[in-house]
Amino acid sequence: MTPLASVVIPAHDEESVLPQCLDGLLAGTAPGEFDVVVVANACTDRTAQVARSAGVRVVETPLPGKVGALRLGDARCRVFPRIYLDADVGLSAESARALVAALDRPGVLACAPVPEWDLRGAGRTARRVHRVHDRMMGPHRVLAGVGVYALAEAGHARVFPLPDVVCDDEWVHRNFAPGERRAVPEARSVVRPARTVRAHLRRRVRVRLGNRQLDALGRPAQSRLGLRPLVALLAGRSVSPLDAACYLAVQVADRALARGSRGAPVAWSTDSSSRTDGITR
Repeated sequence: MTPLASVVIPAHDEESVLPQCLDGLLAGTAPGEFDVVVVANACTDRTAQVARSAGVRVVETPLPGKVGALRLGDARCRVFPRIYLDADVGLSAESARALVAALDRPGVLACAPVPEWDLRGAGRTARRVHRVHDRMMGPHRVLAGVGVYALAEAGHARVFPLPDVVCDDEWVHRNFAPGERRAVPEARSVVRPARTVRAHLRRRVRVRLGNRQLDALGRPAQSRLGLRPLVALLAGRSVSPLDAACYLAVQVADRALARGSRGAPVAWSTDSSSRTDGITR
C-alpha cells in the first residue's frame, strides 16, 4: 500500500524514550500505513537497534545535530505529506491521521497537534512556570514547541532543506502566514517539558539564542509577548499570584542568562530532565 505519510524521527541517544514513541505511533496501524524513518545521529546507545526492532527504517550517522538528522531523514522519505516528530514526544496514529487530513484543507500548508503536558516528576516551581507559560503561549502557539509538525508538499518546498538553525520548529512556523498553518484540535502530542527550573532555564537560553539566529536570517518573530497577557490571566484567575511570581522570577533569570550568553555558539542539546521520572524540586 502507498503510505499515508512519511514520518521522520531524529534521535540522539533516545533508547529510553524511543520505544514509547514508536509504540504510540504504530499501534493500530495497517502494515506500511506510515513510512517511518528514524535517524540515529551520533548515538552511543541502542537507539538504532530499538528502531529496527520496531520494524521501521533506520539511518545512522556519526554526525550529531537535530537539523542534520532531519535533512537526512527527509531525503529518505517516500511520500508526502511529511511529519517531523521528536523522539521524546508522543503522537498516536489517530493524531497522525488527523494531521494528514488537515493538510487536505484548502490553503493549509503546515499543521501541528495541540500539546498535552506530561508534568510527572516536575518540581513545584517548574509546574507553576509551565502553567503560566502554557496559558500565555496557547493562543499564539501553532507549529513551534509541540514536538511535532507536518508539511504538505508545497509547504515542504518552502522550508526544506532546513538551514543550520537550533529551533527548526520555529523556523518552520515563521515561514507561514497565519492562514497557511493550523493547530489541529483533533490531534494531540504528549510533551514532557523540563522537570526543573534549572533545566527550563537552560532550554530557554537555547530558545532565545535560536530566535536571535532566526532574526538574523530574516525571519523575525511575528509577535512578542509582554506583561499584558500575564495581567489578564491574573485578572481572570487563570493563574494564581504565586504562579505569576514564580514565572516572573524565572523570566528575570532567563533574560539575565540570555544577555550573558550573547556571542556564544548556538547549539542544541538533549534535556535529560525530561527523560527521567525522578521528582525534583
